[in-house]
Amino acid sequence: MIAGRYGRAVLFGAEVRAGVSKKGALLALCAGLAWLGFAQEPEAGAARRLSPDEAVDLALKSNLTLESARITAGMKRRKADTAWNVLVPSLDISAAATGSLYKAEPASPLAPAPVQWRFIPLSASASLSLNAALFEGMRNLRLDYEAGIIALDKAKSQLERDVRKAYYNMLLIQENIALLRESLAAAERRLETARANYRAGLAPELTMLQAQVAMENMKPTIDQTENGFKLSMAQFAMNLGLPYDTRFELIPLEQVPAFAPLEVKELISAASRNKPDIMELKQSILLLESQRKATFYKIFTPSLTLSLSMHPTLWDNVSGWYAVDDAWKTQQSSWTFSLGFRLNGLFPFGSERQGLRDIDDNLRLLHVGLAQAVRGTEIEIYSAILNLEKARITAEAQGRTVDLAERTYRLTETAYRAGLQDLLEVQNAELELRRARIGILEQNFTYLQGLIDLEYAVGVPFGTLSGGIR
Repeated sequence: MIAGRYGRAVLFGAEVRAGVSKKGALLALCAGLAWLGFAQEPEAGAARRLSPDEAVDLALKSNLTLESARITAGMKRRKADTAWNVLVPSLDISAAATGSLYKAEPASPLAPAPVQWRFIPLSASASLSLNAALFEGMRNLRLDYEAGIIALDKAKSQLERDVRKAYYNMLLIQENIALLRESLAAAERRLETARANYRAGLAPELTMLQAQVAMENMKPTIDQTENGFKLSMAQFAMNLGLPYDTRFELIPLEQVPAFAPLEVKELISAASRNKPDIMELKQSILLLESQRKATFYKIFTPSLTLSLSMHPTLWDNVSGWYAVDDAWKTQQSSWTFSLGFRLNGLFPFGSERQGLRDIDDNLRLLHVGLAQAVRGTEIEIYSAILNLEKARITAEAQGRTVDLAERTYRLTETAYRAGLQDLLEVQNAELELRRARIGILEQNFTYLQGLIDLEYAVGVPFGTLSGGIR
């Protein structure tokens, strides 16, 4: 297409050079190039073709909720990388000036009396207090960063799960709309047949009116379904970080999900280790245990304090207005080494000991919550597998029902055209066929979305259980 456009432009230019003036040729060539540039631009408002994997990649890059989790993880990483700064001593520096002004004996009766100034311009000190709680605090920051990474991975998994389920849900709505439009087209054909039979005197007017009412009743259903599809598309675009009015071209499933047997015990064992919610609870326990250690060390271990101070003294001897002689006469410095122990933590009723007990209670609550989460995960996995098995059995039964409904509909419509069946029978047969088709679609997509939920619960990459359907 591009080569053809260029070829047309070249030919257009050659024709111009052969038959018109140079000025006209230049104007025509510019117009041709402008047409070529506009022709190569994509149509405004064209639908964007998007696969499930591409949708996930776009959401992981542009989703605002995920960006917030990313920023939080970055803040925790910065704190963990600079956790050593608690070992940097506190430094203080100050400048002060003191002096005394007095007159000394002049060297000669004619010489002015000298003026003596004394300055102490600088005071510097450094101190460092060491306690075992400092080192545990550094470990606590590292654990907090790891908790942030787990939270970020959980947010990514949740986003991918939601995007994939929303994608397949829109595919289901789209297939439903296609089936509704097929039914509408069939209803229109029946209406034309009823009109032809009525005009030929082969059917009463009531039959024609019934066919028209049945056809008109389908239009609001299609409109309502299409509006729901547009709303789902807008919400999907917002999850991907795109404008709400972005239109997508969805890629239909090339194959239905494979109904593979699933091992309940293996999946439960994997979920108890890898489920994002459980991993987050385990990391919270590690974080609180580290916090308890830091509190314990702060209360029951001594603190070592090192300090150093320097007080240099500057004397400024001034004789006359211009002669200045500066010299460092003395330099005072001192260091301190002290070992202290807090006594407040020894009292059982003190606030520090009570805070330690609160941490112990919170740890017990977290362990209980973890046990409940593991038990709940076992029930969740077992229930999910039962639902998947139910969807598999129902889909297989629906497949046989679709075959029977299609055969019944064809025979009923043929009989209607031959005048052997009335319109109501055809409508009922068409309704049953549509229900059967929608039913098998729903079961297939229910099975696929159930697999996606199961993959999230187990903590395995998406597509592991669904046989590569992504």
